[in-house]
Amino acid sequence: MMIQGNGVRLRSLRVEDAAEFYLWSCDPEVVQYSLSSFSLPKSQAQYAQWLAQVNDERGSVSLAIECPDSGALIGYAGIVGISQLNRCGEYFILIGDKRYWGRGLGTEVTRLVTEYGFRQLGLNRIELTAFASNPAAVRAYEKAGYVHEGVLRQAGFRHGRFLDKVMMATLASDWLAR
Repeated sequence: MMIQGNGVRLRSLRVEDAAEFYLWSCDPEVVQYSLSSFSLPKSQAQYAQWLAQVNDERGSVSLAIECPDSGALIGYAGIVGISQLNRCGEYFILIGDKRYWGRGLGTEVTRLVTEYGFRQLGLNRIELTAFASNPAAVRAYEKAGYVHEGVLRQAGFRHGRFLDKVMMATLASDWLAR
């Protein structure tokens, strides 16, 4: 699978991506707000094993984020917890290469993956959570068209304390009407 954007290209994940995943996982700044799975140490071999299976997982879509000019892997994003019955799923993103932070790529990737979720997967609702203490992520999701639905109080544990998460979502009817 390949999805071309203006500043990024999305493709299927590959076993060869394990080295980058391992490097990202070793940088506390990169993974501080990421999925809990990054908080547990993993070897490059464990990432390779996971990448060998990830494209076959039912109920999720995980895509590599590439720089279209260089082909460099800069992150990954997707939708997990996809319910065919409820036609919903949860969006996630990690920009692992810090050289690409602050360029608006998070917003672009969010739009591309959300569009794919509604048009190709037939979802009705895509939701996400972001740490309230991560305003850059919240702004990126707002710019991409997600709306605030509430606050999950003390829903995550980082830096030795419990932190609130912001719950956001978008619906197919709102998205497709834009």
